[in-house]
Amino acid sequence: MKIAVVGGGSWGTALAQMLAGKGYDISLLVRQQHVADAITSTRMNSAYLPGVRLHANIRPTTDRAAALGDASCFLFSVPCQFFRATLRELKPLLPQGAVIVCSNKGIEMDSGKTVSDMVHEELGDIAPRFAMLSGPSFAADVVRGMPTAIVMGCEDPELGRELREIFSTPSFRAYSCTDVRGVELGGAFKNVIAIAAGMSDGMGFGDNARAALITRGLAEMSRLGEAMGARAATFMGLSGMGDLVLTCTGDLSRNRRVGLRLGQGVPLTQILDEMHQVAEGVKTTQAVHALGQRLGVELPITNAMHAVMYDGKDPQSAWQELMTRDLKEE
Repeated sequence: MKIAVVGGGSWGTALAQMLAGKGYDISLLVRQQHVADAITSTRMNSAYLPGVRLHANIRPTTDRAAALGDASCFLFSVPCQFFRATLRELKPLLPQGAVIVCSNKGIEMDSGKTVSDMVHEELGDIAPRFAMLSGPSFAADVVRGMPTAIVMGCEDPELGRELREIFSTPSFRAYSCTDVRGVELGGAFKNVIAIAAGMSDGMGFGDNARAALITRGLAEMSRLGEAMGARAATFMGLSGMGDLVLTCTGDLSRNRRVGLRLGQGVPLTQILDEMHQVAEGVKTTQAVHALGQRLGVELPITNAMHAVMYDGKDPQSAWQELMTRDLKEE
């Protein structure tokens, strides 16, 4: 079985490594020829997963037709804001009824559309069979064989069962869930709260504040999810609470690191200029803020983070406003 992995960042490479270890033939589609050449010659993706020797079953390439040809499953791991353009580029090479698995977490900034929305809008006439892979999972831990559990959001229960078998190993456990909307919103929204948790840590506010942000962030996530048709219970699972805890507390979280520096007074533009990888929560904050306003959903933490990142609000003032909001029942 051949699986085409689109995107050679840390997460795409980690999933390619895990699947190659199961014996699957993996084509890894990357944009730059020098990256493909380096992986071929050194068997390492030094820019994203330094020190990890990649499996011989992984074949890096910039040739789209070669990467996607004869594949049975297409795994996308490209930044959310570039995802629609990627789908348009690759659509002529995708077969009717293609199995599309997405591991990219985010919401399109301009439209407020989720990953599944973009797949169905751009590929609807080829009737794709879609699944969303999400959950608490750092790429560096996955390639080291550390125990990890994720969830496959798939409306088709049979396909969900097939995919959880394909993606599971003794150290990587996959569940399935038919609530695609809940799975993808949890994976996207948690990055916003992770920036807030990092900012709290950067300001030295301690464990109590972080725990409060995680808990009230989960409440925001659930409110927006239900307004968009998701099931509240989904947010108590791996793609909601699980991923939220990981990204709000883990040192490998890019979004938490953005928040840490914001809390230390570093401007967002400088933070982004110095980053070599994408922190999806930066753009997702804008998208979620706009969704909340459009749907009339109360999102105080999101609104505070939007004010800090895009309106120039001082982090201390944003925290004061959060702590002095009208008191209410939980």
